[in-house]
Amino acid sequence: MENVLGLIKLRVKRGTNLVARDSRTSDPYVVVTMAEQKLKTGVVKDSCNPEWNEELTLYVRDVNIPVLLTVSDKDTFTVDDNMGDADIDLKPYLHCVKMDLNGLPDGHVVRMVQPNRTNCLAEESNCIWKNGRVIQEMSLRLRNVESGEITLEIEWVNIPDSKGLSEIEF
Repeated sequence: MENVLGLIKLRVKRGTNLVARDSRTSDPYVVVTMAEQKLKTGVVKDSCNPEWNEELTLYVRDVNIPVLLTVSDKDTFTVDDNMGDADIDLKPYLHCVKMDLNGLPDGHVVRMVQPNRTNCLAEESNCIWKNGRVIQEMSLRLRNVESGEITLEIEWVNIPDSKGLSEIEF
C-alpha cells in the first residue's frame, strides 16, 4: 500500500436516540467511508439505541480527507432508509499523535476538542493517553435527520516502514 501514512482504528460503540424508520424502531448499521475505502458495521435489529462495539480499520493517505459515517436502516424489500450522517476531522487528533508523547499517566487529557459549526461533535471530545497511545473518544451528532448520535473512539496505528506523520504539517 503505497503512500500510506498509517492506520486509523475506529471503534463504533453505540447509537443514541436514532430515528425510527420502521413503525416504532429501526434496524441500524453504520457505513464508514474515507476516500475509496468503504466499511460497514453489522445490523442491530429493532433498536433506536444500538450497541455495535465493532472495530473498523482504515488506512490514511491524506490527513485532510475526513472520515464519513452514514447511518442507515436495513430494509428487506425496499431501499435502506437514511438515518443521518456525520464526519470526523482527523487533524486535531493526529496533531496530538504527532507530539510523540511518552510516559504520561493513563487517562491524561492531551487535548480537548470543542464542538463548533465545522465539526459534528455533540459535546467536548478529549484526546486521552491510554495504554501508551493517544485515543480520541467522541459523540457525533448526526446531520440531515431529526435526532441521533453515534459514540465512537479513534486510535492511530503506525505501520512499519511508512513515513508516518513525521513530515505532515497541520
